[in-house]
Amino acid sequence: MTTQNHIYFDHAGTTPMDERVLQAMLPYFTQLYGNASSVHTVGQEARYALDAARERVAKALNCRNREVVFTSGGTESDNAAVRGAAYALEETGRHVITASTEHHAVLHACQVLENRGWDVTGLPVDDYGQVDPQRVYNAITGQTTVVSIMYANNEIGTINPIPEISAAVKQRAQELNRSIVMHTDAVQAAGFLDLDVRRLGVDMMSLSGHKFYGPKGVGVLFLRRGVPFLPLITGGGQERERRSGTENVAGIIGLSVALELANAHREEVSAQCLILRDRIIDEITRRIPDCILNGHPTERLPNNVNFSFEGVEGESILLGLDLQGIAASSGSACSSGSLEPSHVLLALGQTADAARGSLRITLGKYNTDAHVDRLLAVLIDLIGDLRGLPTLSGTAND
Repeated sequence: MTTQNHIYFDHAGTTPMDERVLQAMLPYFTQLYGNASSVHTVGQEARYALDAARERVAKALNCRNREVVFTSGGTESDNAAVRGAAYALEETGRHVITASTEHHAVLHACQVLENRGWDVTGLPVDDYGQVDPQRVYNAITGQTTVVSIMYANNEIGTINPIPEISAAVKQRAQELNRSIVMHTDAVQAAGFLDLDVRRLGVDMMSLSGHKFYGPKGVGVLFLRRGVPFLPLITGGGQERERRSGTENVAGIIGLSVALELANAHREEVSAQCLILRDRIIDEITRRIPDCILNGHPTERLPNNVNFSFEGVEGESILLGLDLQGIAASSGSACSSGSLEPSHVLLALGQTADAARGSLRITLGKYNTDAHVDRLLAVLIDLIGDLRGLPTLSGTAND
C-alpha cells in the first residue's frame, strides 16, 4: 500500500482501516451516538449494535457471545488475561509460565506479578523462536496457575504450535488435579491464522482491532466461561463486570466488521502475501551477503520477513528506506524507539550487534509486485552503501 507517496511495509505495526469498516462505524459517531448502558431508546439502539458486534466476533472465534470481552486493545487484553487469572488463582499458586520472546505487554505483566511475589518462568525458544510443548509441560509445577504463549511472534513471525501447547497444559493440570489457565496473544495472527478457540484449546486469547484493518483503541479478550478471572478495571460493571467503562460502540462495531472481513478473506490474502514474502526472502538471501533470516523458514506468518544484516545498524536501514519513500520497521512498533537490541533476537542466540541490524518487513493486502520491486532495488543498494561497498543491485530481478 502507498500513503502520501510512501510504500507501506509495516503492517505488523498497524494496518490502514478498510473503507468498509469506516463506513460501518460512521453512524455511531453521529446519528447513533447513544451510551449502550442507557435504558432509553437512543441507548438501546447502541446496545443492539453492540450485541450484534459481539455476535460477529463470537462467530469468528467459534465461542459463546458472553465469552467475548471488549477492551482498549491488545496490551490491555494481555494484561487482563495474565494478571486477572493470576490474581483470581492466587490462593492455589503463584507461578506463571511464559516465553522469552513474548510481546512486552505479556512480559511486563509478568514482571508486575514477579514484583509482587509470583515466580515467573520465561521459557527459552529454539533457534527459530518456537516454544516446545514438552518444555511447557516440564515447567509446570504444583504452583502453576497461568501459561501465556503467543500464537505468532510480532517481530519474526514464527508460529507456535498452540493446540499442542494447550493440550500439554491441560494434561499436566489434570495430572496435578489443579486449575491452570492457558492464554495466547493472537494479536498478529488475526487475518492470517485460524482463530477457532476450540481448536486451539485456549482459555483466553487477545486480539487488537488495528492489526486487521480495523480501528485503533479497541481489542478483544476471549475469556472462556468458568475461567477464574478478576477484572483490572472496575467501575460501572460493563462487559458483565469483567471490564468496566462506557463501551466504545463505534470502535467495537469497526473491530467486529474488520474481523469478519479478515476471516472471510483470510485464505486469499494469505496466499497473496505469501508469494510476495517468499520473493523478498529469496531475493535478499541471494543478492545480499552476510544476512540472516530470523524466524522459522516455513512456520511463519505469510506476511512476515525479518533479516539481520551484518555490520549495519537497523536504524540506518530504516532511515535510508524512509528517505526513499518506503516504510518498514526494526521490530515491535511498541519499542522501536529504543536503541536496545531486540529481546526476541537475543533469545534466538544472536549477538547484540547482530540484533541491532535487523529489518522487519510486514506485508498487507494492498501490497503489490511493484512495491516489492521498489523495495528490493532500494534495499540492495542501501545495504551496500551502508557497508561502504559498490552498488549491489543492478536490477532487482536479475
